[in-house]
Amino acid sequence: MPHSFLDFARSVYPFLEIEPFHATYYRVLEAFAEGRIRRLVITMPPQHGKSMGATTLLPAYLLGLDPDMRVAIASYSANLASKFNRRVQRILDSREYAELFPATTIKQGTRPLGYIRTSDEVEIIDHKGSLLSVGREGSLTGNRVDCFILDDLYKDALEANSPLVRANCWEWYTSVVKTRMHNLSRELIVFTRWHEEDLIGELMRREKFVSLEEWSQLDAVDEDCWLHLNFEALKTSPATELDPRREGEALWESQQGRALLLKKRRLDPLQFEAMYQGHPTAREGLLYGTNFSEYDHLPREVVRLSSYTDTADVGDDYLCSLSYAVDADGVIYITDCVYTREAMEQTEGMVAEMLRRSGTRQALIESNNGGRGFARAVQQLVPEVRIEWFHQSGNKEARILSNAPTVQHLLRFPKGWNQRWPELYQHLTTYRRTFRANRWHDAADVVTGIVEREVVDKAKSRLRGVRFLGNDAKSGAF
Repeated sequence: MPHSFLDFARSVYPFLEIEPFHATYYRVLEAFAEGRIRRLVITMPPQHGKSMGATTLLPAYLLGLDPDMRVAIASYSANLASKFNRRVQRILDSREYAELFPATTIKQGTRPLGYIRTSDEVEIIDHKGSLLSVGREGSLTGNRVDCFILDDLYKDALEANSPLVRANCWEWYTSVVKTRMHNLSRELIVFTRWHEEDLIGELMRREKFVSLEEWSQLDAVDEDCWLHLNFEALKTSPATELDPRREGEALWESQQGRALLLKKRRLDPLQFEAMYQGHPTAREGLLYGTNFSEYDHLPREVVRLSSYTDTADVGDDYLCSLSYAVDADGVIYITDCVYTREAMEQTEGMVAEMLRRSGTRQALIESNNGGRGFARAVQQLVPEVRIEWFHQSGNKEARILSNAPTVQHLLRFPKGWNQRWPELYQHLTTYRRTFRANRWHDAADVVTGIVEREVVDKAKSRLRGVRFLGNDAKSGAF
């Protein structure tokens, strides 16, 4: 018997390419096969070996461990599910498999009366076990299932974006899949995410999910809880025991490297967040979307060159600093940007250089969470710029949501800003109306601050609550 699921995979498929994340993936699948996890969701980018592990190799391994197990595979079409079934059968037929699991066989010698072996269903000879495949919305009448594997129940974005298809998928899951399961049945859902209201999204809204980050969780999760492992194509979340990559590292550099992934993200950041990062957002739920206006050249008449900076609140936040020009009609043109999670020791110089580069004469810096010290440091680097700092006391959620129409109406970004500042572009165009659904608020906070300063508070005195750090300061000197 093989020592592990990974050893088994290498025995029957010696050609497998195993990256560090594959080893993690297979170890989690092994815990599922051993029954240590009953309800497991794994989300992974396309073309990263998801189906190879979960829908081809795992069913064969499950039947080897327990020839009496009834396993079912479901996918978006009956043809694809049958394809998975045939692949599993070829493994079960192999010499390597027979050496590892001699008790589990589907060989066609002298077959028992009524024995079934088709591309959709196969039985284990002299045992109760079987492998059944079914397409989404297919029938499972009379079949009890011990282990259900659901692999990509949506064919593409067109299906996932259809409310009717999503509703039918949910109804099929609740009325067919769930009714064929018993107290000890196990469920594995392996998806590339397409939409926030897909099957996984619906389950997340209705049931308890725990993010899998430590190996100890494999033996500690409640049996009624879903354990969720998400592999991001580009690492953006904090490092964990299961995924210790540094920020920005690709999941599979030799197959889909960082440079290629960044190009894909620039084409459609919203789709990239769903398919490659596992963080879907419905386009109809976006606050700004891709509706920002762009410009080729600055207007001839510019009345003000300014800048607005929000320093990082906590370690995971971004420093966001935008330089901009204002024309005689009050239209705001973003001209330069620093958007980074680097430490303040680096960002002080980066912002100072941006202020010089953009010709900014007056810069506003939020003094919250160390911003005052940041403002002092930047002032020393660019004494020719008038630096102002203030404490932002307004409710962030209310400010961002209420000023969103003004932001979209008055702000202009330079043409090609999606390539020039890809992270800023991504975080603004995928920012959601549901405030708590957003991980980062830094970019939205700054564009909101700009329109508040230039439009909303224009009639108010700009001296209220402001301290000047320039050479002409009359109050609040340091």
